Amino acid sequence: MTPDPAAGRRSGRADLIVLGVELALILAAVVVGAVLNQRGVRLYAETAPLYAFWRPHVGWGTPVAVAIAVAVVGWGVRWARTARWGRLLGVAYLAAVAWIMSLALIDGWTAGVTERLTNQAEYLHEVHRIDSIPAMLAGFSDRIIDFQPGSWSTHTAGHPPGALLLFVWLDRVGLGGGTAAGLACILIGATMAVSVPAALRRLGAEDAARAVLPFLVLLPGAVWIGSSGDGAFTGIVAAGLALLAARHPGALLTGGVLLGFVLYLSYGFVLIGPLALAVLALRGGRLLPALLTAGAGVAAVVVAFTLAGFWWWEGYQLVVERYYQGWAAERPYGYWVWANLAAMLLSAGLVAGPALRRTVGAARLAVRRAGSTALADEFSEPRRLGGRFRAAAQPTIVLPLVAAVAIGAADLSGLSKSEVERIWLPFVVWLLVATAHLPERSRRWWLAGQAATALAVNHLLFTLS
Repeated sequence: MTPDPAAGRRSGRADLIVLGVELALILAAVVVGAVLNQRGVRLYAETAPLYAFWRPHVGWGTPVAVAIAVAVVGWGVRWARTARWGRLLGVAYLAAVAWIMSLALIDGWTAGVTERLTNQAEYLHEVHRIDSIPAMLAGFSDRIIDFQPGSWSTHTAGHPPGALLLFVWLDRVGLGGGTAAGLACILIGATMAVSVPAALRRLGAEDAARAVLPFLVLLPGAVWIGSSGDGAFTGIVAAGLALLAARHPGALLTGGVLLGFVLYLSYGFVLIGPLALAVLALRGGRLLPALLTAGAGVAAVVVAFTLAGFWWWEGYQLVVERYYQGWAAERPYGYWVWANLAAMLLSAGLVAGPALRRTVGAARLAVRRAGSTALADEFSEPRRLGGRFRAAAQPTIVLPLVAAVAIGAADLSGLSKSEVERIWLPFVVWLLVATAHLPERSRRWWLAGQAATALAVNHLLFTLS
């Protein structure tokens, strides 16, 4: 079909309108946040909507980050289209590691890497207090509530025990301390630049995987992948979902085990469930055996933690109580329910809105075309498959839309008020699958915007999470 230049221009203008709405949302969140802070409203975020404080600075990571951004924007899009697949994934991983590391080093080695996970609210504060892992698991729930002897630190109490266990394991194998933990988060988090494209390729969307890959490498959220445990969580979630896209039962089982474990990294990861079901449905073949195999992996992890003495539902109920013992009780829902979305855009990048707009348009077009075909031939394929809406069941449509719904659910719950720029990273990387719908001629410009967003945030602010 010959492209319609007029339609292309209209679509481009629509993208710019969405971009303007995004910028207005961010500006409103910044201005309203500043006014509320000045009036003494307890946002507990000096530079709301981000959890950070104002500190314009440069560091020895600055020239490296700029060089990586120039290289990926200048050559990455074209090279990703033609490179041999295995080599492409290897280079993408190294580039993602370099991008995350260079952004962290803008703050310096000590402040950017070593000290990020060592403050009193973080997991490493508790590692030295764990003499016995079985005892820690058995008594974990007893220490969630605050203002009692032995209460867990903020981040440890706010997550199931798997999050703390991850860093205890690192310590047990000789990788204790802030430097090792920070590097582990970077190295694990960067695997999302491999896992997401690998999943798309296994789901039959290799061209889309190649288009999305540069956007994952230059993810603005890399600012937080290199500075929080959520960076490691992002890589683990992405790997689990990628394994579900494979055909081998062993991969399905392993993916189930990983996704079972992520339930014990964050209570909010129950929202990964719809993404997992979407991947299983999109992979083709018989759904029930795949679901049972992956489900067996999830169940094995749940049973293991339960037998060890930690009951997930009890922990969740206690963490909600702990949540409202702290800042969450004072952070106003009326501000954060929309300002969170502005923070998410600074993590996902401003490409998110236009890309999602095009994704919705692609879904509508697929449904409309399938409906036209069905009307012309009552025995057409879409009808035999169960309706014209099945035509929209494409990885580049389903996965970003499911991720967007999960983010919306997390936002409306009121259990995510501030710091979502890092908390929602495991969903953001799947949201960016929508960039596959961007026209090729504009991808380099959008990619440059992604890099500029990350560089601006990291040079103007000192992020605290």
